[in-house]
Order: sequence, then C-alpha cells, then structure tokens
Amino acid sequence: MAFPPAFLDELVARNPIEEVVSQYVNLRRSGANLFGLCPFHGEKTASFSVSPDKGMFYCFGCHKGGGVINFLMEIENLSYPDAVRALAQRAGMTVPEDEQYQSRYRQQERLWALCKEAARYYHTQLYAPAGAAGLAYAQKRGMTKSILTKFGVGFAPDSWSGLVDAMRAKGYTDQELTAAGLVSEKNGRVYDRFRNRLMFPIIDVRGNLIGFGGRVMDDSTPKYLNSPETLIFNKRKNLFALNLAKKSKLGYLILVEGYMDAVSLHQYGFDCAVASLGTALTEDHATLLTRYTEEVILIYDADEAGQDATRRAIPILERAGLRVKVLKVKDAKDPDEFLKKFGADRFRVLLEGASNRIEYQLTTIAKKYDLREDDQRIRFVQEAAELISTLGSAVQREIYGGRAAEAAGITADAMKLEVEKAWRRRRAREKKRQERIDLAPAQALRPKDRSIRYDNMKSAMAEEMLICLMMKDPPLSDVTGDLTEADFSVPLLGRVFAQLKSRHDQGLELSLGVLEGLTPEETSHLAGALQRNQGPAREEAARDCAAVIREENRQEKDGSEESLLALRDRMKQRKGVKS
Repeated sequence: MAFPPAFLDELVARNPIEEVVSQYVNLRRSGANLFGLCPFHGEKTASFSVSPDKGMFYCFGCHKGGGVINFLMEIENLSYPDAVRALAQRAGMTVPEDEQYQSRYRQQERLWALCKEAARYYHTQLYAPAGAAGLAYAQKRGMTKSILTKFGVGFAPDSWSGLVDAMRAKGYTDQELTAAGLVSEKNGRVYDRFRNRLMFPIIDVRGNLIGFGGRVMDDSTPKYLNSPETLIFNKRKNLFALNLAKKSKLGYLILVEGYMDAVSLHQYGFDCAVASLGTALTEDHATLLTRYTEEVILIYDADEAGQDATRRAIPILERAGLRVKVLKVKDAKDPDEFLKKFGADRFRVLLEGASNRIEYQLTTIAKKYDLREDDQRIRFVQEAAELISTLGSAVQREIYGGRAAEAAGITADAMKLEVEKAWRRRRAREKKRQERIDLAPAQALRPKDRSIRYDNMKSAMAEEMLICLMMKDPPLSDVTGDLTEADFSVPLLGRVFAQLKSRHDQGLELSLGVLEGLTPEETSHLAGALQRNQGPAREEAARDCAAVIREENRQEKDGSEESLLALRDRMKQRKGVKS
C-alpha cells in the first residue's frame, strides 16, 4: 500500500536505524559506521554495516541492504505494511491505513482469532467424552495435565463436522475456515481437516496462533498432519515451541524432529527444545535460530532417515553462523523414549557428551569404509582430509587429523601431510575463483539478483551513480533537466529516479529508507550501489551522468569493458575520488 510520504519521513526519523538494528545485532562502531555479524547469513568476521547518517544497512557478504523498514521486513519476515505498522507502534505513531491494507490486516487478525478459537475447541474436546481416546493416549505417553495446558494440546474428534459446526456457531464463515487451513473441501462442501488426532497448536515467536499439527494415535499414516500454507502459516519460516524456547536460560537450543520429542523435553526441564514443522530444515529456520542462540544441539532419530536429515542440517546451521553439536541417543529410538526409560539426569549426562559436528562427521565417514582393507583406508583418509581441511584453525586440523590417523591406523605425520594437501587444493580453488572475479570488472558490477538486468552497462552505471548523487545531495535533482523515467535503460533505476524527483519537488527527504514499492532484492541492490559510489557529490558529475543517459537512450552503443572502466574512472574524478 502507499503511505503518505510525510508520514514515512517522520516514521524513519523517529526510528533511527542503528537503534532498531541493535535490538537484533551486536554493533560496534568503526569510524562513521557500525559493524556486526550479519543476521541474514552465517559469518565469523563482521561484514554487516549500519550507516546512521545514510539511514541504511548493507552486508558486504550476502549483499542484503536497505533502510530501517526493509531491515524489519527481512529480520521479522513481515510485509512492507506490517513493518511500517510495527515501527509506528515502536515510535508511538498512528498509521494512516487505507481500506485495502485495513482489509488485509483484518483478515490476518481474523485468522489468528479463528485458530485460537479452534485451539480452545480442541483442548476442550480432549477432556470431553469424545476425547477419551486422545486423553488416554496422551497419558500413556507420559504427558501431564500441566504440560498439556502449557502447550494447549487438544483432540480432534473422529467427526466430519465437529469443528465446522463449532466455528460456524461463533460466526466464522466457511471461507475463513478454508483460509485458515482448518477444513478440506469436496463437491462444494467443507469438512474437518483434522479428525481423530492429538492436536498441537503452532504459535509463532510473536505469540500468534498460526496453525496446527495433528498426530495419529496408532500406526496409520500420515503420522503427523500439519496445516497447509496459509496467509498466516509458513512451515519453512516457523519452528514448533520456539515461542517458549526463546526464553530458555540454558544457553543453547535443542532441535528435534517431532512435536512429541519437543514436548517431552520441555516436560523434563529442557525448555530449549524446538521442532521443525513437518519439513526438512531450511535456511530460514537456521536464520530464525540465530536470533535466539549461538549453539544448536541436533537430536534427530537414530534411523537412517534421521541421520540423513542430520547430515543435511549441519551445513545449513553452520552457514548461519551457529555452533553445532550432534547427540546420538543410545538405547532408545528418540529423546522421548530415552527420557521415559532413564530420566532427566541421564539425559543431561548424554547432552554433556554431545559431539561437535567434526567428530560426528568423521564417525559417519568411517562407517562408510572397511578400514581393514588398504584401498578403503586410503579413501577414508582422503575424504577425512577434505573434511578437516575446511577447519580454519591449524590446531583444530592437527587434533582432528590425529584422530583420523588413529582410526585409519597411520601415523599422525602422514595424516598431516594429506590434510595440508587438501587445504592447499582448497585455497587454490578459492584463489582462482577470486581471480576470475577480479579479472572481470564489468561482470562484478552486474546486479547480484538476476531479476535486475543491466543490458546497457554504460548507461546503467551512469543511472546508478546519478541516483546515488541525488540521495547524497538532493539539490542535484535540479540539474537533471528534462530527464525522465523513460530515458533509463534499467526499469528499477528509472522508477527510483522518478520517485526521488517527485519527492524533491515536494520538499521531502531523499533516502533509501523512504522509497516505496521495492522488493527486498531491489532495495539490497540500491544499498550496494550506494556503498560502491562513495565520496563527495559534485554537480559536474551529476550533469555527466544525465548526459550519458540521454546519449545512450538516443543511440545504443557497444559498452566494451575498456570504455566501461574509463567511464567509471571519469565519474570518480568528477566526484573528487582517486581511482
């Protein structure tokens, strides 16, 4: 939706970007900017910068960037209007909402309220005669009344219309029931999606009830039936029980496969357990976890499927910057069974012995080979060396190299040589990759997002620089003359130019943070352009940019790499920056 420009200016002014970002990222000042570890991708060296004077953030690693609204959209997975609403609430401002947005937000609120009513219905049914089987199953699994209440566990009766009838009586329509994922439809009639299942409400980190997971009480399939994707439920961006686990004081989070495992861990005092929602772990899940912890202990089932899931999850979590440990449950198929058999104290001992990801992966590699056979020992050593070569510390490489050598029955020196060879090969590959980037300056200047095309690089560079100059020094908008959006070769840059020009004519602020109608990728691209185009803003440079855009619009030219670099150098000289 379109908000009044003056409202957006005040919103951005009353929400300094460094204050908002510091709620999620530990920032340290370095000169005029602040730096910290990027919350959007895993890194060990801070490449995430916040520029208070420009009102923008930018990560030199993953290239995400933008203003304070865009930051909140990315970090909290909000739509543009919802991010504006959240910032307005933070600043104590009233949002001038149009009818379209009011309608959409009311729909969200209505679905949240509907899901909450459905949860009350299911919880009530658990203690009603129709839920006797569900209550008996929950008690058989060792779930206490307090834990059932804490998680809002309920029961969906074996009925085709129990929930439908109850929610209709409360004034909800069949369309709303469908939109919330609570019903299925056939031949124009709706019926309860969940039947004869123990019901686990799914609550997001902001406390909104967004969906359900229903578990069967026998061996029928599917074992778990989850809500479908809806306006309020996205299983790839939410985790079961994170709304509770985020408050844990244990200093780590435990990631398990099933709802029952998570509930059981909480019941036994491990209030840091979360579970994925019927899907494999995603990058979004890992990023979500980084907001609440630096360490994750993976406890997936001991079967082959669980171990495959563990191997897939480790690199995803590490890329997000998380320390990863892996716990293999012994003498039980999952944490729930172990806790029932041996209790919390034994499980705590098990947790203390959880292996880090290198130990786990070395053990996994060793199981692939018969180390009594020479050729298989060689293959084990080679694969183990490749793994160990990924470690940044020479001490780590030596320690784990020694363990691999012991497993293979070779000397530590021989293993060290193999690791060093693998490490040199890795460094050589990385060096070649960087050289290809360094030797292709024109390619390096192209947008990272493929949806943004720079077909005419010469014009695109001038367009990019002109926009940056206008944001740095708004009066330079006056020297663009009769230049219009249609003259730009890159549609995105043309739209931004038109918006900046319009704002300047109204006497409003010109900055990245107040631009509307841009996707996160487009905003990140503009933030990157502002980072590339540093230095003072000069009127002569702005005139040159406008002239190039007009010239290229009239007659398409071949922008060779040499002329492209020459243009870049000339523009920098106009701005008073040394090449």
